[in-house]
Amino acid sequence: MEASTAQAPAGTVLRVAAISGSLRRASANTGLIRAAAQICKESIPGMQVHHVDISELPLLNTDLEVDGGFPPAVEAFRAKVRDADCFLFASPEYNYSISGGPLKNALDWGSRPPNCWGDRAGAILSASGGSGGSRSQYHIRQVGVFLDIHFINKPEIFTKAHVAPNKFDDDGNLIDPETKEMLRKMLLSLQALALRLQGKPVNSAQGNGETMLPFIS
Repeated sequence: MEASTAQAPAGTVLRVAAISGSLRRASANTGLIRAAAQICKESIPGMQVHHVDISELPLLNTDLEVDGGFPPAVEAFRAKVRDADCFLFASPEYNYSISGGPLKNALDWGSRPPNCWGDRAGAILSASGGSGGSRSQYHIRQVGVFLDIHFINKPEIFTKAHVAPNKFDDDGNLIDPETKEMLRKMLLSLQALALRLQGKPVNSAQGNGETMLPFIS
């Protein structure tokens, strides 16, 4: 079977809203988002990754909703979610699950009626301890079922951030070539699914023996 690498039609620019579940300054998960943005700039035409900061979101409290409106920080966040063509989530694993404060809170604010997440493609990656964040990813997928986010299934990226050789530098920047290549493949798969969901043609280029068109959930 000949391989194909999805490419966006000429003139199409997909906006990727990227959200990190860690607020730490030197977060490896935020470093994965920076790496994704750089990879798109260098080698994936028609795709732009924008880091959406969630540090200013208040904890979800429906008492803050007045006359159908939301607090300014929430309104600004929801607008960025609505404007996105697809999503990239980078999350650590806390106690076998999602980072409860930052990421789950952001998902919940975006889900308040009307739901801002629905019918878009998404991808998840993680940097964490021994599991690489796998359990947090599966919980994000469960939340995504209710939010109508269509996640790619392959490739999966579970980065063991504290296992040698070092994957990140002291500032949280991704320095591991193998992880960068896996991230590039994930972004191509996300691009292909986002285009399919928008009803746009997906061009194909001959690859190196791997098929980048996505599996979806």
